[in-house]
Amino acid sequence: MASAVFQVRVPSGPPRPLRWTVEQFHALGDLGCFEGRRAWLLDGVIVEEGPMNPPHRIALELTDGVLRTVFGAGWRVCVQMPLVVGPGTDPEPDVAVVAGSVRGTTAHPTTAALVVEVADSSLTDDTTIKAEKYATGGILDYWVVDVDGRRLLVFRDPAPIPDGGAAYRTRLVFAPPDAVAPLAAPASPVAVADLLP
Repeated sequence: MASAVFQVRVPSGPPRPLRWTVEQFHALGDLGCFEGRRAWLLDGVIVEEGPMNPPHRIALELTDGVLRTVFGAGWRVCVQMPLVVGPGTDPEPDVAVVAGSVRGTTAHPTTAALVVEVADSSLTDDTTIKAEKYATGGILDYWVVDVDGRRLLVFRDPAPIPDGGAAYRTRLVFAPPDAVAPLAAPASPVAVADLLP
């Protein structure tokens, strides 16, 4: 059945870039094309990141543990799994907190109550390109754990922008002594220090 995903009509005319759909990207993943690699899809382009360094992995594990405690039952804390935020975009965020149970789920989520990216070498992309994609996808609460800067960047209030898409109107910066509560769990503040290695 996956072969039907790759049936592509060859266009006439000059050469053009080949853009992948989310379905094709996922089919490639199912075939093992990204095994042991960190790949995600941005506007039809497959992006591959280098290996994860230890501080990134530690911050990811810390964030996962904290958010599982904060959200508890009725929520799915998805680590580096698909989150389809557009027809050609699946950024596979480090952490996405999704409402509901995994039982009965038949498709990848298209929204999340909270998305978190852990950034070291990816800080620029996480605060620009990915922030725009998450805002456009309607993600209300987007956090970036800045490992090297030892801070948490919180993006909220997505709004449309003139050229299409969306951007976050609010950007907050929290230091290790600070705490911030997710919008979907306002009574459960998270200590920034608990997210950092």
